[in-house]
Amino acid sequence: MPRMSTQAVTSPKAPAAIGPYSQAIRAGGFLFCSGQIALDPATGELVAGDVRVQTERVMQNLGAVLAAGGSGWDRVVKVTIFLTDMSDFAAVNEIYGRYFEGLTPPARATVAVRTLPRNVDVEIDCVALHD
Repeated sequence: MPRMSTQAVTSPKAPAAIGPYSQAIRAGGFLFCSGQIALDPATGELVAGDVRVQTERVMQNLGAVLAAGGSGWDRVVKVTIFLTDMSDFAAVNEIYGRYFEGLTPPARATVAVRTLPRNVDVEIDCVALHD
C-alpha cells in the first residue's frame, strides 16, 4: 500500500514548537493542528491574563497555523479544548464562539485535565480541511 505523503506546516505568527512536534501536519486533504497554548509568538512567553486572555491568544495562534496550512476557521471540522478547570467553560466558549460566527461550527470535545504545559488554563487543537 503506498504511503500517504505528509508535510509539516509552520508559521512565524504562531509560537515555535516547544518539543519534538510540528505546529501542524498536512496529510491527505486534512490539516492536523497541534495544541496551542497562550504563548506570544514574538517572545515565546506566556501572555499575562485570565482564561479569556489566554483563549484569545490560543485562537490567534491557531488561526495563524491554519492560514499557513492553506486553511481557515471556515474549514475546521474538529476541535478539542483542554481545560484545567471546567468552571472556565463559559468564558472559553464565549471567546471561541466568536471565531465561528456566521460559520457552521465544527464538531468539538471539551476535556477537563489536571495540568497543561507551562501551567496554562487552556489548550486547543483542531483538524481542518486544506486547499
